[in-house]
Amino acid sequence: MKQETLDLLKQRRTRYDLTNKSTLPKEEIVKLVQECVQHTPSAFNSQSTRVVLLCGSAHQKFWDITKHELQQIVPAEHFAPTAEKLAAFAGAYGTVLFLEDWSVVESLQNQFPTYKAHFPTWAYQANAMTELAVWTALAENGMGASLQHYNPLVDLEVHRQFHIPLDWKLVAQMPFGVPVQKEPPAKTYQPIEERVKVACH
Repeated sequence: MKQETLDLLKQRRTRYDLTNKSTLPKEEIVKLVQECVQHTPSAFNSQSTRVVLLCGSAHQKFWDITKHELQQIVPAEHFAPTAEKLAAFAGAYGTVLFLEDWSVVESLQNQFPTYKAHFPTWAYQANAMTELAVWTALAENGMGASLQHYNPLVDLEVHRQFHIPLDWKLVAQMPFGVPVQKEPPAKTYQPIEERVKVACH
């Protein structure tokens, strides 16, 4: 692996200190996301991953939906920390929604019954690779992001508001924007020898 690739992976970090700014015009963000989706591998070349890019009022609407849904289940006296966290996400430049087209997954299950139980796992693996690709590409262009999971709480309203097919199952949400601080906070790591075993005889 070239050092440039490793450097990009190291550059991708979870960032919550995001601003409503972008280093790229919207057209280039669209192209970046499209290319990440198109070139991320998937089992059986299923290409089941779907992405919805939200900017401007659509981005704000998503976090308004999330706040409304959470207010239904979090007691009012305990909602302040949640509201603060959601306001930080809403204060970012945009949000990428990652979804899986379950009609594709079910079609493959019908075509290849031997592997039926595995297709959902493989779909989520492809989705995770797409998330990493988009996240790393954003970091390469000077933007930060974090990965959130407010599904399935927000699913029905998100599908309705953004006219998303019901077969597209929401997996994760990625608010992004230019970070306030240039450098991310220090990160601790487990000993790599405890995580990687080598058997190259």
